[in-house]
Amino acid sequence: QVQLVESGGGLVQAGDSLRLSCAASGRPFSMYALGWFRQAPGKEREFVGAITGSGNTTNYADSVKGRFTVSRDNAKNTVYLQMTGLKPEDTAIYYCAGGWIFTTRHEQYDYWGQGTQVTVSS
Repeated sequence: QVQLVESGGGLVQAGDSLRLSCAASGRPFSMYALGWFRQAPGKEREFVGAITGSGNTTNYADSVKGRFTVSRDNAKNTVYLQMTGLKPEDTAIYYCAGGWIFTTRHEQYDYWGQGTQVTVSS
């Protein structure tokens, strides 16, 4: 069992940056792959980025590639999503997810945080 808590969301202008954090507890953090997903009003939950348990490999959605970076600090049991060049279309609730599988598919993750709101104004 693992618990995940996101933080760092807020209201920003287009072009700004934000760093989201996801703090984990309950099990050894390095055992889990961590993914970031987002869900905007009226849209399905979509993959943003993911990182392996060791942090050696990452994967990103085409829509955020080059703008967002996923990283992790296993000593702090925390994974990060650094977002730059934010666009209004990035507005969504952002969730972190953990599991044994390094994957882009939300249904393959086992544990989810409650989400943090990111709003990007024009």
